[in-house]
Amino acid sequence: MKDVLDNARKLMKGYCRVCPVCDGRACAGEVPGMGGLGTASAFKANLEALGARRFNMRLVHEVKEPDTATTLLGKTLSMPVLAAPIGGVSFNMGGKVSEEEYIHSIVHGCLAKGTLGCTGDGVPDFIHQSGFDAIRAAGGLGIPFVKPWEDQELFDKLEKAQATGADIIGMDIDAAGLVTLRKMGRPVSPKSVAELKKIRAAVSGKFILKGVMTVEDALLAAEAGVDAIVVSNHGGRVLDFAPGAAEVLPKIASAVKGKMAILADGGVRSGGDVLKLLALGADAVMIGRPFSMAAVGGLKEGVELYLDKIMVELTQCMVLTGTESVAAVDPGILL
Repeated sequence: MKDVLDNARKLMKGYCRVCPVCDGRACAGEVPGMGGLGTASAFKANLEALGARRFNMRLVHEVKEPDTATTLLGKTLSMPVLAAPIGGVSFNMGGKVSEEEYIHSIVHGCLAKGTLGCTGDGVPDFIHQSGFDAIRAAGGLGIPFVKPWEDQELFDKLEKAQATGADIIGMDIDAAGLVTLRKMGRPVSPKSVAELKKIRAAVSGKFILKGVMTVEDALLAAEAGVDAIVVSNHGGRVLDFAPGAAEVLPKIASAVKGKMAILADGGVRSGGDVLKLLALGADAVMIGRPFSMAAVGGLKEGVELYLDKIMVELTQCMVLTGTESVAAVDPGILL
């Protein structure tokens, strides 16, 4: 991983410093780029919220080989970790790796390690096209995300996403505030419950709504019939001074656990962070920027190495907290 990150640092120069700790401090306001919006308060809040949680270390137990496998939306995963939907290599990551190479590495690297990669959307169109091609080449084993476009563009993209063979489709409603897209003539917007029901009806498989940060929105998502939500502030890239995902996750999980699958992302930098989010109520976790660095620095092999690292850290933390299975994490492992 050191070699992968060293290479990423060279290739992403001017766009991402590949800091020893990716915490948003060195890249505040660098959007486009890999930074957080404005002061990067929301980016930093993701890490601070996770960092404030402490493990109860327990070693008088019989958990020697914990089970990291889980089932999410009908898919069996080697561990509850997915690559979050990120696109735009050319303007966010330096363009030294093509969009096609990047997203192929994400999707196929995750698949090789028994989990799923998500693909992003945006402008120019090659962002979603490259993602759709990668998922199609993987036999539909990936999750395409589309933005909350207005009018027919949204439904056209949902149809194309399903044509990849994917039976799980996502929409990152947390992109609704990207006013730059409206200025480009490609507007995105929030959605009402009625609109979400119409969108849900257009998806034949499972449907994920990403960008839920309140109990109220979680309950409305349940009313609309979505199959899963992602508790996410879009990596701190859309609303300055939003809370970290780990701050709001427990209340959301308490309100909708069992009604739908709950995923979370934001500030996850280790297998320990994964376990913390599971203890706070998530069924699975998405990771964003670190996957991007791994893919740019080492392509498919970089993604696989990164997942190996997360697996080792997750397993170690499970042993040290007496956690037998990721499918049944006791909230009491956290102080």
